Amino acid sequence: MPKQNRRSNSRGQSRSSSKSTRALPKKAVRKARRPVPKQRAVSLATSPLVEARNSAIHGRGVYAVAPIKKGTRVLEYLGERISHNEADTRYEQKGDDDGHTFLFIASNRTVIDAGVDGNDARFINHSCNPNCETVIENSRVFIDAIRSIKPGEELGYDYQLTWESTDDPAELALYACRCGAKKCRGTMLDREPMDKRELDRKKAQAKKKSKSKSKSKAKTKTTAKSKAKAKQK
Repeated sequence: MPKQNRRSNSRGQSRSSSKSTRALPKKAVRKARRPVPKQRAVSLATSPLVEARNSAIHGRGVYAVAPIKKGTRVLEYLGERISHNEADTRYEQKGDDDGHTFLFIASNRTVIDAGVDGNDARFINHSCNPNCETVIENSRVFIDAIRSIKPGEELGYDYQLTWESTDDPAELALYACRCGAKKCRGTMLDREPMDKRELDRKKAQAKKKSKSKSKSKAKTKTTAKSKAKAKQK
């Protein structure tokens, strides 16, 4: 199942109601941009720097109420921590999918469902020109500012929703992006499907292994020639 945080994509239409937790394509879940080495992380369930309110992009959004400096850790993405299987089971039966869910992959074992006991971090909208990024530390997800943010500015990060080339185009269309960025790519989906990335990864590994074998053979031949010349002498 796609793990990261599946969220709706009827973006652009202002909605005052809270986003529901109904899932979309199974593979559509958010990806963290930057995992980092393990270190002690302080929880940020709330922040005096931001507040959640209605967004012109979609539903509710999170806005700066004070200047936020580049590099500031703003919030932690909180919710019930469940297994990947539980996340699949919890949402696979949802019908008439509208793309609203709050799932975020924290590790190979854990998915955060912010639809249960979640905080305002779940309302941060996608942006193709983000001012924040997600960082994973010790299987926890944090929202960090990647540039200075002015009061009144809406926070956003690139969801990079995971998907596969075999997913239903009608379902993927629900993830259309209307963030309003000059270079908006028109979707919250990652640029490449997971299956293509996996195929490219396997090809790269095979190529690397092939080169390694070629080098090993060449080295063996060179060694054999050197030994032959040594015997002749």
